[in-house]
Amino acid sequence: MTLLEKLNTTDRFANSIGARLTEIREGYSRAELTVEEHHLNGGGVCQGGVMYTLADLAFAAVSNSHGLLTLGINNSITFVKSGMLGDTIVAECTEQVNHHKLPYCDIKVTNQNGELLAIMTGLAYRMKKEFEYDTLM
Repeated sequence: MTLLEKLNTTDRFANSIGARLTEIREGYSRAELTVEEHHLNGGGVCQGGVMYTLADLAFAAVSNSHGLLTLGINNSITFVKSGMLGDTIVAECTEQVNHHKLPYCDIKVTNQNGELLAIMTGLAYRMKKEFEYDTLM
């Protein structure tokens, strides 16, 4: 099983909201989701937790791409524009520091027009436990 397949099936919460990894390569990942009615908050725009979950899924892919179980320990997200019903939102994660214990990533969330919706930073803790998969994709 690839890392992409593994995370798309075992991250049950991300899967339940329709978030899907579409690409993983060394130091980079991409996840996508189409904003549907059940993703909207009381203001009629995409709920921030949906964008956070999408960004976190992309972060998980990059963080765990080195073969060791790696869990997020500190994430910060800033929302700069709302996602709207029908938007395809994309989270792209780029590894900035591949530290043996504390890897760090930047994640951008955009819509189908390339407009920036949110920026997230992620710090993770790399455990001494293997995270098994065959290949990245």
